[in-house]
Amino acid sequence: MCTECGYRAAHRSALSQHMRTHTVKKETFKFDQCDYSAARKHRLDEHRTKHSGKKPLMCGECGYRTAHKSNLSKHMRTHIGEKPYKCDQCDYSVARKVEKPYKCDLCGYSAAQSSALVSHLTTKHTDGKPYKYDQCDYSAAQKATLSQLLPSL
Repeated sequence: MCTECGYRAAHRSALSQHMRTHTVKKETFKFDQCDYSAARKHRLDEHRTKHSGKKPLMCGECGYRTAHKSNLSKHMRTHIGEKPYKCDQCDYSVARKVEKPYKCDLCGYSAAQSSALVSHLTTKHTDGKPYKYDQCDYSAAQKATLSQLLPSL
């Protein structure tokens, strides 16, 4: 975990790269169509493609299109059957690596998105229904459920 901002990474190398963002003097590349800015020019170029909507790279097998070479390389694994990410406990392997940097300190659960960890913490490490209605004793496991029922309560 980053001591500066709380960022969490699954691998030490990713954390080391992140830590450099706090110490390296940054040249900022600003985008003129929105408030996006980047420390590296290639990141600005990548962002620019989101605005243009252009996806010049195409898979010859199925027509999948993308703006990024790395995405096309990952996609091609689905056609050739390459599964480079292997479990060190069994024979299971997958084509795409799923980073799960958000870890539960109570049970070891990990998630790819912070919202999934928040959901896990509130449903697994509480009474299971942490969202309470203040007008009665009704409670729900998910905030959305409570919000949907509020007009009818």
